[in-house]
Amino acid sequence: MIASMSPLALLALGLVLGLRHAADPDHVVAVAAITARTRRVLPATLLGMVWGLGHTITLFAVGAGIILFNWVVPPRVGLAMEFAVALALVTVGLLNLRPRREHPSELERGPGRPPARRAFLVGLVHGLAGSAAVALLVLATVRDPRWACLYLLVFGLGTLLGMALITTGFALPLAMVASRWGGTRRLVRLSTGTLSLLFGAWLVYQIGWQDGLFLGIPHWQPH
Repeated sequence: MIASMSPLALLALGLVLGLRHAADPDHVVAVAAITARTRRVLPATLLGMVWGLGHTITLFAVGAGIILFNWVVPPRVGLAMEFAVALALVTVGLLNLRPRREHPSELERGPGRPPARRAFLVGLVHGLAGSAAVALLVLATVRDPRWACLYLLVFGLGTLLGMALITTGFALPLAMVASRWGGTRRLVRLSTGTLSLLFGAWLVYQIGWQDGLFLGIPHWQPH
């Protein structure tokens, strides 16, 4: 059914699926932990967009390579890319849990500060991990490589927009509550950091031992 779609309908589907992709649990956990360090809604929205930009870059670069040059991702390499996501979640969680002085977020002090760089790098890692699955899905339904690559770009745009919506939806009520109760931000920062750390540690075990990254025969299913 998908293969019989018109090109425009296919691109519209890519946009919708990209929006849906932004809501994957590992994406939401990572960005929630990063945006928990901001004080205003607009910086949080921008962080979501920066994450989406990094995600789109690696998703398109690797996905286009698979589509245009028939790159084959070995199971151990695929698992290693997903393992990098687990490490990124652990790192983001630890950064939120470390003691810090109360001061305006680094993003709000000016462009190019650590939270923006962190969001971009985490987005790059997440895009790398998901690139093979998206590219293989496109290859199975789109015969023209040009349309397939365009689909990847539209999918990435959908993810960027979806993450902007998610971070805005997360930051807006947080900003309203924090204006009334001063300790809210610290509580949110610690809780999102703990969640990111635990989720990342679970993925480390799942990918490293259940899926066999560190064992003799890895078992990898792109998703």
